[in-house]
Formats: sequence, C-alpha cells, structure tokens
Amino acid sequence: MADADRLTLSLSSGGDVVIKLRPDLAPNHVQRITELASSGFYDDVPFHRVIPGFMAQGGDPTGTGTSGSHLPDLKAEFSRAPHVRGTASMARKPDPDSANSQFFICFDDAGFLDGQYTVWGEVESGMEHVDALPAGEPPREPGKIVKAKVSKAGE
Repeated sequence: MADADRLTLSLSSGGDVVIKLRPDLAPNHVQRITELASSGFYDDVPFHRVIPGFMAQGGDPTGTGTSGSHLPDLKAEFSRAPHVRGTASMARKPDPDSANSQFFICFDDAGFLDGQYTVWGEVESGMEHVDALPAGEPPREPGKIVKAKVSKAGE
C-alpha cells in the first residue's frame, strides 16, 4: 500500500492531517470521501463531536451531526481493520448501511467499534492537530476543516 492516495485536512487547530486512504478495505467509502473532498464539500465543515480519549467526528455541513451530503447512503464495508489511534472511519445512523459524509478519527483504541463501522483510512501525520480540536458535543467554538484535498499516489 506504499502507493496510496492521501487526504489532507487543513485544520483550524493549527495544521495539516494527512490520512492514507485504504481502498483495499473500503473502495466505495474511499471513492465517496475523495469525491466530496474534491468538490469542496468538507471545506469549512466543523468537528461537531469531539470526545477526548475517544474520537473527533465531522463531515456534516450543518454542524449538527444530523445531516450529510446530497449523495445516497453507502452500504457498509466492514473489515477486520482495528479502530486504534489515528483510524479514520465512517459515522452512521443505527442502520449499518447509512454512512454518507460524516466520519471520525480515533484518539485512542476503540476496539468495541471493530467490525461495526467502515474503516477507510489511517492518519500518517498531523495527529497532534486532531488532538488539539476543541472538545464538546458540540464544542462551544468547534474546530473546522479549513480545506480538504486529495492527492494521488506519487504526487
């Protein structure tokens, strides 16, 4: 997987988070994340749910955690990939096939999520900027994705 595409999230908390995309685990989810990031969908979108020791969730343009993109929900692509520090995974409603645009990044090991949420990437660098996001559900002044950009392998 050395030649994987990367998603770079420039965060308001001070820097860039580089996530290695994992189409080998979740091809349809990686395609969705890539499509939304490339269209500017994630730009200026807040992390509306940040729970220290657990995860930071974003990807809802309304900042409420109740919305998504105009695209249809995705079928689950569960794998054996563990939810550990730096894992990027899709948020969803109780229906396993309801992931749309919201995602979360794990602060710590969260093995109880394994096999129930679709893992689509892993943070390669910049995890300290995820750690620096304001906490809360929602935070009083949420951290935001200033810009999301996908770079193809080798760029």
